[in-house]
Amino acid sequence: MGLTLILYRYITSELLKSMLAVTFTLLVIIMSGRLIKYLADVAAGELAPDFLFLIMLYRLPNFLEVILPLGLFIGILLSYGRLYVDSEIAVMNACGISRLQLLQLATVPILLVTVTVGLLSTVVTPAGIRAYERLLVESKGSDGLKAAVEGRFRLDHNSGRVTYIEKLNRENDGMSGVFIAQPMETDDGRILVSVIGADSGLFDRDEKTGQRYLLLDKGVRYVGQPGALDYQVARFERYGQWLQDETQSRGRKAADGKSTRELWESERIDDRAALQWRISLALLVPVVALLAVALSKTDHRSGRYAKMFPAFLLYMVYLIGLNAGREALASGELATVPGLWVIHAVFLLLGLLFLLGPDWVRRISGVKH
Repeated sequence: MGLTLILYRYITSELLKSMLAVTFTLLVIIMSGRLIKYLADVAAGELAPDFLFLIMLYRLPNFLEVILPLGLFIGILLSYGRLYVDSEIAVMNACGISRLQLLQLATVPILLVTVTVGLLSTVVTPAGIRAYERLLVESKGSDGLKAAVEGRFRLDHNSGRVTYIEKLNRENDGMSGVFIAQPMETDDGRILVSVIGADSGLFDRDEKTGQRYLLLDKGVRYVGQPGALDYQVARFERYGQWLQDETQSRGRKAADGKSTRELWESERIDDRAALQWRISLALLVPVVALLAVALSKTDHRSGRYAKMFPAFLLYMVYLIGLNAGREALASGELATVPGLWVIHAVFLLLGLLFLLGPDWVRRISGVKH
C-alpha cells in the first residue's frame, strides 16, 4: 500500500508537470495566432480595439477544451517515455506493476482533465461563445464608432458598402468628412450606386424601437449608374439612414452558443450533433490517455521520442474522425445512434489492444508450449 501511494504521487507529479508545460506552450501558440488575426481585424476596422482583450478571454475556454486532451496525451508520452528510458518502469515491473496498473497510476491526472474538459465543453465554452457573439455584434454594429478607423477606406463585403471617415470623435460618437458609397438594386433590376458626402455625422439609436440610425449633416447624395448620364443629386442639411444590426456569427455554428440543456431538449439533428460533440470532448480524454500509456513503451536504443510522431498521428486521426462524424451527424448522413460513440469505441478497443495485446500474445504462446 505504501509503495503504491508513493508511485501514485510520483507519476501524478511527473504527468502534471509535463502536461502543464505542453498545454501552456500549445495555448501560447494558438492564442498568438488568433491575436494576430484579431489585430488585423482591428486594423481593418472590423473589430473595436477596446474589445480585443474580452474577445480573447471569451475564446479561451474554447481553445482549452481541445488543447487539454492533447496536452495530457503528449504529457503521458513524455513522462512514461522517460521512465522507460531510465529503466524506472523496468523496476516497477520487477515489483509486480503491470502495464494496466501503469494506466491506473495516472488516474488522478486523467480524472482531473476529464472533469475539467467536461465542464468547459458543456458549461463554460457555450457561455463564452454567446458572450463572444454579443461582443462582435456590439463591436461591428456599435452604438458608436468603436470599430471605425479614421483616414482609411473600409469595405463591407456583405453589402458592398465603402465608407471613409476623415476625423473621429470617440467621446461623443461623432465624425467629420464622411464618404459613403453603396450599390443598390432598383425594382427593374438595375444596379445603381448611391454616393454620399457629408461634413459631419453621428450614430444614434431610437429610444422607442432600439433601431440604430446614421445622421449626416450638410452634404450631398448622388444616385445613378456608373457611366450613365441620368443620375439624381440631392443636397441636404440633415440626412438620416436606418442601419441593420449585423448578427452573423462569423462562421460559428448556431448550436455552439446554445446551452447544453437546450441541446438536450432539442430534436434538431445539428443540436444533437453539437451535444454529442461536447460529451465526446470529455470522453476523448480517458481514451487518448489509454492510447498514450500503450504507445509510450520504448527503450534506451529508440529513445523517449521514438513513438511521438506515430502517436500524434493517431491522435489527429481520432480528432479528425470526431469532427467528420459531427458533420455527418449534423447533415443526416450518420444516425444519432451509434453516432460519435462508435468512433470512441473503435479507438478504445485499439488502445486496449495496444496495451494488453502483448501480454495476451505471451499468454497464448505460453499455453501452446
